[in-house]
Amino acid sequence: MPSTKDLRDRIRSVSNTAKVTGAMQMIAASKMTRAQNMVTNSRPYFETIHKMLTKVTNSSNNEEMLSGIKLLSSREVRKTLVLFITPDRGLAGALIGNLTKAINEFISQNKSEISFITIGKKGARYLSRSTQNLFGNFTVSDRPTFEETIAISNSVIENYENENFDRVVLIYAKFINTAVQEIQSHQILPIEREEKDDNSKDYIFEPELISLLKSIAPKYVENQVFHSVLEAFASEHSARMVAMQNATDNANELVEGLTLDLNKARQESITGELLDIVGGVAALEK
Repeated sequence: MPSTKDLRDRIRSVSNTAKVTGAMQMIAASKMTRAQNMVTNSRPYFETIHKMLTKVTNSSNNEEMLSGIKLLSSREVRKTLVLFITPDRGLAGALIGNLTKAINEFISQNKSEISFITIGKKGARYLSRSTQNLFGNFTVSDRPTFEETIAISNSVIENYENENFDRVVLIYAKFINTAVQEIQSHQILPIEREEKDDNSKDYIFEPELISLLKSIAPKYVENQVFHSVLEAFASEHSARMVAMQNATDNANELVEGLTLDLNKARQESITGELLDIVGGVAALEK
């Protein structure tokens, strides 16, 4: 068994670690609450603009007219651009591992030439160590704003319209709740059209339909990118808060076990000293 000094040193070390992870847990919890509120507030707007784009698109029976809008028109997929959103820092449990697993699965399942735009340092570092083509890298603050993501959206839209890429896919972690984050992988360009509904022809548009679509389509992509960044940040802070809580609980359990070992070691030491004294007294009496 280790000496009492070694046990005290280890208890002190683990206790300091528990203090650090506890502080990180509180910081992550604070950021998580703010990020969750931002996601909750942005979802109604994103869902509304998505429904609006669907209604406007379904109101046209002229496929030739819709094909003139590049963000809606499909072509043969030869080059794919992946927008990969990851955290800047680690200590987020299995989140980063799940994201890298998803990106590897996407690469293995696609035969087209793939390039990447990353948002977050972890994704950029992971891809830089591989043979994948890193087309661009962006970072955003802990409180992402719409203005920060405009440059990313503009880059994606411009490269798709110039036919540098034939498809754009978004991979990120969607926030479900504090304990659950789902890895999402879906196409953002060309914008996928949903099935028509019976009421889609009952609308009168002003300005004309083609002008309206040209205005809405870029805004949809911009909001898709911004909303995905918010989802990714809420997922990151939630995963980190849970990971730090688990680390703090494990450290406290370890301290309890080490304290029990220390008490046992001290008791053994005291018992040994008492036996030496009793043995010495018995020897003198003889």
